[in-house]
Amino acid sequence: MLLHIVFFVAGLVALVAGASSLVRGASKLALSVGISPLVVGLTIVAFGTSSPEMAITVGATLEGQYDIAVGNVIGSNIFNVLFILGLSALIVPLVVHSQLIRQEVPIMIGASLLVLALGLDGAINWIDGAILFGLLLFYTAFLVIQSRRATKAESADFDAELQPAAANEWDAKLPVQIVLIVIGLVLLVLGSGWLIDSSIAFARAFGVSELIIGLTIVAAGTSMPEVATSITAAIKGERDIAVGNVVGSNTFNLLGVLGLGGMVSFGSAGLVFSEAVLAFDVWIMLAVALACLPVFISGREIARWEGAVFVGYYVAYVAYLILAAQQHAALEGFSMVMMGFVVPLTIVTLVVVLLRHKAPAKAD
Repeated sequence: MLLHIVFFVAGLVALVAGASSLVRGASKLALSVGISPLVVGLTIVAFGTSSPEMAITVGATLEGQYDIAVGNVIGSNIFNVLFILGLSALIVPLVVHSQLIRQEVPIMIGASLLVLALGLDGAINWIDGAILFGLLLFYTAFLVIQSRRATKAESADFDAELQPAAANEWDAKLPVQIVLIVIGLVLLVLGSGWLIDSSIAFARAFGVSELIIGLTIVAAGTSMPEVATSITAAIKGERDIAVGNVVGSNTFNLLGVLGLGGMVSFGSAGLVFSEAVLAFDVWIMLAVALACLPVFISGREIARWEGAVFVGYYVAYVAYLILAAQQHAALEGFSMVMMGFVVPLTIVTLVVVLLRHKAPAKAD
């Protein structure tokens, strides 16, 4: 067991380090050839933070470990919104840019609904995967075109964060940037293999399903780049970036990660969605995505109390998974309290807050 723990930790470290190396090398390379910082931020950096999810899901799909492949994506999306946004809001109330409300969150919700629709037959096959991945390419092209109309203030935010390497910096030369990209890819492949193998061992040792391991431990582990990015952005006062990173990563997970996972499953039954996922977890993912709209619209910020609610719901979700896995006697009472009191009270509170902020806020 100790060896599995070592490989699990090593896998996490390799995934985070690989994502960082890949993003740095690709970003510097793109900036060096004249691509604008805004476009780099919207594409390479945003999608690069989701590269661990991509590595895990593709690797698990190729090995036939579909519960880990699917659970990783669904669990990551739930973790990103409830835990990362919640924790970031507890640090400082998060400002929500009007574009997120008008465009990015509806796209994330639409992607969630599409994945649900495609997965209801029990799997994302290679045709479904091609559709999802094609939509990601279209979405990326749309962002690049839209960035050309970005205001100077929006461009300046990315210019301050992303700059081409100066001539005297260690990563200024093309060979170094290529090496960073290669190292990043190698670490992602190695890390995903170690994490998958150790996760399967944990599931067998503790008597829980691979799905639960994928929904919790693996999902949280592969979301570490998003954790670092959003919390750092919140502390530095770049609160819109903290929110945008999570929403963008969730959309990429749905369209890109599940899309590629479905495509590489060519010749098999596809990326299989278990009955447990279709009965519960995918609906929780959709509910979490839908919950963003009233929370974001209410005053165009995520207040500390809303952040606390998000974190609390994530703890409750994990607790439910653990109780259900053990068929614990407390499961029925826990479910009754959540569905009969906590959830209705939360919905009523959100409706009241939304009505109080019904008057349109000043445009960004």
